[in-house]
Amino acid sequence: MRIGAIEAGGTKMVCGIGTPEGKIVDRISFPTEHPDITMPKVIAYFKDTKVEAIGIGTFGPINLKAGDRRYGSITTTPKPGWAHYPFLDQLRSQYDIPFGWDTDVNAAAYGESVWGAAKGLQSCMYYTIGTGIGVGIYSGGELVHGLVHPEGGHIPVRRHLADPYPGRCPYHQDCLEGMAAGPAVEDRWGQKAGDLPMDHPAWAIEAYYIAQAVTIAILMNSPEKVILGGGVMQQRQLLPLIQDEVKRSLNGYLQAEEITKRMEAYIVTPGLGQEAGLYGALALGLKAWEESRRNASI
Repeated sequence: MRIGAIEAGGTKMVCGIGTPEGKIVDRISFPTEHPDITMPKVIAYFKDTKVEAIGIGTFGPINLKAGDRRYGSITTTPKPGWAHYPFLDQLRSQYDIPFGWDTDVNAAAYGESVWGAAKGLQSCMYYTIGTGIGVGIYSGGELVHGLVHPEGGHIPVRRHLADPYPGRCPYHQDCLEGMAAGPAVEDRWGQKAGDLPMDHPAWAIEAYYIAQAVTIAILMNSPEKVILGGGVMQQRQLLPLIQDEVKRSLNGYLQAEEITKRMEAYIVTPGLGQEAGLYGALALGLKAWEESRRNASI
């Protein structure tokens, strides 16, 4: 059996085909341009592949309310051509198969729960820290939606005393994304994150902001694993700083050994590496296929 997977990023579209065992056997990627250019490429890729379901993890915000006439659409993105675009309907018009549909970060969280760093656990939180900051929440064996879906990249954060940077979020200015996403790092220091030396003061400030978000996540959601992905987290000196800052912030309040003794195994980078989103889309597709089979047997 073959399952399709789409990781729809704001910059790059990745399509793949995988197996129920979690093996990606083929993939392709191309820039995310106007949907009139991009979607025909997506549709053409899956033609004649005989996939039995397709999972989609996409940039957002998106509509996740099953039964709503706009379900399956991207909503208020500023990306040209994609605002209110009926992503899922376009694919359904071409393929009469089950589809899984969720945010890119929820997909990554799900992929990590099935095949990655949170395998075997009933909960985890996945942060992607790159061009933007997004959060995926897997809790009680299910992905969390709700009124819309988690938007933890826009939580308010307490300002670092040595940081005069005003923030660059167009909505909130100095929220988490406005202070800690990759463009904020570059804007603040005049260099991309990957070009800054390991001992640069940027990393202590970055860890301070990310650790606030992780601390809130631990206190509010009590996840069994916290996973930090995205381009900014490719700087290997950052993770230990965040772990230490979270421990300092919690200040002994939570007496769980995962925090007091095994923090390095509790706050981690993705087990699936940079492909967590694609594997997550594969897992969403497999779940959709399984659900369709169960419904057909009722």
